[in-house]
Amino acid sequence: MPARHLVLMHPYAGVDGIRELHQRAGIRVGNDADVSGPITARRSYRASRGFYLSDLDVAVVNADPDQAAALARGAREPGPIAYVEPERTLRVRPVTPPATGAGEDSGEFQVPHLPFTWGLQAVGAAATRATGKGVRLAVLDTGIDMEHPDFVHKLGIAQSFVADETTQDVIGHGTHCAGIATGPRTLEVFPGYGVAPEANLYVAKTVDKAGEGQDGAVLSAIAWAVRHKCAVVSISLGSPVRPDEFYSVVFEQVAARALRAGTLIVAAAGNDSDRMKGLAAPVGHPANCPSVLAVGAIGQDDTVAPFSNMTVNLSGGAVDVAAPGVDVFSAWIGGYRTLSGTSMATPHVAGVAALLAQATGARGWELWARLQGFARRLEAPSRDVGAGLVQAPR
Repeated sequence: MPARHLVLMHPYAGVDGIRELHQRAGIRVGNDADVSGPITARRSYRASRGFYLSDLDVAVVNADPDQAAALARGAREPGPIAYVEPERTLRVRPVTPPATGAGEDSGEFQVPHLPFTWGLQAVGAAATRATGKGVRLAVLDTGIDMEHPDFVHKLGIAQSFVADETTQDVIGHGTHCAGIATGPRTLEVFPGYGVAPEANLYVAKTVDKAGEGQDGAVLSAIAWAVRHKCAVVSISLGSPVRPDEFYSVVFEQVAARALRAGTLIVAAAGNDSDRMKGLAAPVGHPANCPSVLAVGAIGQDDTVAPFSNMTVNLSGGAVDVAAPGVDVFSAWIGGYRTLSGTSMATPHVAGVAALLAQATGARGWELWARLQGFARRLEAPSRDVGAGLVQAPR
């Protein structure tokens, strides 16, 4: 049966890469460069056998075993094809149940009694003058609650990369993550919970209503973010990997190309550990790529969250920084909710990155270096928290 594959081309392959797919494997793809406006999942997935992301020189194709073998041979011979690998399925998996209740509408929700969430205080966002103004920040997730009062007047561009689904969030995870990164810092009733409240929010829906997404949708959204010159991309989804598993060559090259274009990709390390039982899982995909900033989670006492993955694999897969990820308050569909997970830690880092980008003008690798350089060292081992707890500029 045909299966979807990721085909990495050498830089600037362009039409030569499209031609090679047809000549070597009989696969015709649509070129997103021929589409006016943003890439759309609907148009791209309706291409005959796949689509080509010209900004990243990556093709996502349906290939039967013979075609996949032909493409793999092409990667070993002179030509535009650099690497071929199967597409993966990614998921959003916050730690449930949250420690401090469900949603506001359940009657179990407890409003924090502070003007700012503990997460904002921990990363220094409650005291900084930086707001992220003028910095474009993309959240790749389950979409956003388009009617939420905290976002209706500030949402920039929203795009769905899930076929036959709009950008409306029906799960809540994307709304929660977008709130942590760019929600308000001041509210009359609830505490301020957004790290970079004036950043320009770009929402890319890459996860369907069942909580699953595909590599191709995520890559399309990254290409979209790069095209829109987003300084930061926040990804709170992924898939677990084995202790001896190598990182995705395609995602690594895409992340490196994005960094050179001035776009930093921040991703959740994953929630596959159970440290109470002595299980520490490796950083998941795509956060395990060396050119993706992997985020671990800590609690209010600066200790590592029991679910947070750690540096296990020597071939990539390091935790680079840490951020608040336990009992995190943020927006939800129609209200607010408290959740835990490296999914919640990641938008804290993305928000701080936006603050640093505004304050220093840094982009790409320089922004990465400043995030790690400003981080507060923790007592936890670097394999769990990397350089430490990220800090906003003062």
